[in-house]
Amino acid sequence: MSIRLTRRAALVSSVAGAAALPSTGWAQAAANDSASLADQVDAYVKQVMAGFPDQPAVSVAVVKDGQAVLTRGYGVRAIGGAAVDEHTLFAIASNTKAVTCAALAILIDEGKVKWDEPVRTYLPGFALSKPELNAVVTVRDLVSHRIGFGLGAGDLLFWPTTTYGNREVAERLRDVPLSGGFRERYAYDNILYGVAQLVVEQASGQSYEQFLRTRIFQPLGMRETRYNSDALKPGDNVATGHAKADFTRLEPAPRMTWSNVAGAGGLYASVSDMARWMNMHLAGGTYRDAQGREQVLFKPERQKAMWSLVTPMPIAEPKVEALKAARPNFLGYGEGWMVSDFQGRKLVWHTGGWPGMVSRVTLVPERKLGVVVLTNQEVGAAFNAITMKVLDAYLADSGTDWLAAYRAQVAQAQDDADARWRMLQEARDAASRPSLPLEQYAGTLRDPWYGDVTVAKEGAGLVLRFSRTPALVGDLEHWQHDTFVVRWRERWLNADAFLTFALKPDGDIREARMEAISPLTDFSFDFHDLRLVPVE
Repeated sequence: MSIRLTRRAALVSSVAGAAALPSTGWAQAAANDSASLADQVDAYVKQVMAGFPDQPAVSVAVVKDGQAVLTRGYGVRAIGGAAVDEHTLFAIASNTKAVTCAALAILIDEGKVKWDEPVRTYLPGFALSKPELNAVVTVRDLVSHRIGFGLGAGDLLFWPTTTYGNREVAERLRDVPLSGGFRERYAYDNILYGVAQLVVEQASGQSYEQFLRTRIFQPLGMRETRYNSDALKPGDNVATGHAKADFTRLEPAPRMTWSNVAGAGGLYASVSDMARWMNMHLAGGTYRDAQGREQVLFKPERQKAMWSLVTPMPIAEPKVEALKAARPNFLGYGEGWMVSDFQGRKLVWHTGGWPGMVSRVTLVPERKLGVVVLTNQEVGAAFNAITMKVLDAYLADSGTDWLAAYRAQVAQAQDDADARWRMLQEARDAASRPSLPLEQYAGTLRDPWYGDVTVAKEGAGLVLRFSRTPALVGDLEHWQHDTFVVRWRERWLNADAFLTFALKPDGDIREARMEAISPLTDFSFDFHDLRLVPVE
């Protein structure tokens, strides 16, 4: 899934009292002394962790001109656990998308795949809910978020972890609604990267895992990288994700797997390995093997294509005045990477979000500079502050107190969410009652693309269960009329939703619809795309 900047779990209202470090000292260190810069990063990461005190760990790597300036870990793998170092594994989530595009680039160099060839050339059964698109959607379309899906459409097929296999997810695409026009606009999706994964397998004759391991990880020396959480080994130095259950209590998040859509976000990696990954990209797709010989992973033209804008993205006006310094002049999506600018320099970057972990990878190709920040809490503001501080050091002093600015952004998002909740409460008819006895709401509801959801009368209340998603079990609380609130038993999900029943004239249930309650709920909970109809 994409970076989870809108999770209320990422919102921290406490403010640290540490003074901001002077940017001029950073710039001098970057220009003259890598060791001094590393010390400055040390101090700043600790300041950011103090500013976001529920952040158990941060791991950072900075590369410049082919060398690792810094690879360090800070904090602990889990609350009360062992310390993090540069070899600690974190879920990098959607930063996996760039790896999937690198795999395709290798196959394109070998003549086995073409970016602008229809997907059906490789996967004859590929189908969407608009049949007229089936023969024209290309491999490039799979990875550039322009197919016409709504934001996060279909993510419930794999998020949270489901029992569907990768091919089952791809087959169910034929019923996932397309809300926009083909190549009309940008809307981030994950599910088509699962299809891209299948293209890699079909064209290479290898499993996706085997291809990544033998064609990317082993050549680059990324020995610590794991295909997904299923591939973690006993004794691995791995971080535990942490989430704010009920938006208040920090607790460990369960380790999940994306084995069915691994191409969208399955990988675990350390900053040590990510430094190798960044240096290869900054070298135009080349690297040094174990004997020091230069090797080519993919051709420079493949690199250029990945970093070229394919799908324009809207540029929002920051609500926080200080963050206007980071507002880009252009913004778009390439192939597995976002493309924008900062201080007159082109940035190539991506973020990633996982239960309890968020991350960011940022490259400045012109300066041969790369920064990666991996974390084990859902505080996107923390990795942004660290990234922007490092960019200031190497590019120019923006004069922005990034920590203060991102804390203000967090507070603003919290205020907006609280205001919406107050509005919902004020509009609620608390005296209303359900139209039917509770037991008459019980039964199986079926959505064309997700499958079955059941409502059961248990004790004095109703319980909702998603048949293919073990984590989605929730108790129904009456809200008003025929609308109920689904309170998920896994409170770390922070995804409570409204469930509204529509009745026929004779009082039978016609359908049920869902929508997330909070605007801070991760968009991968695409409840609003479900069309739940009773199964006769």
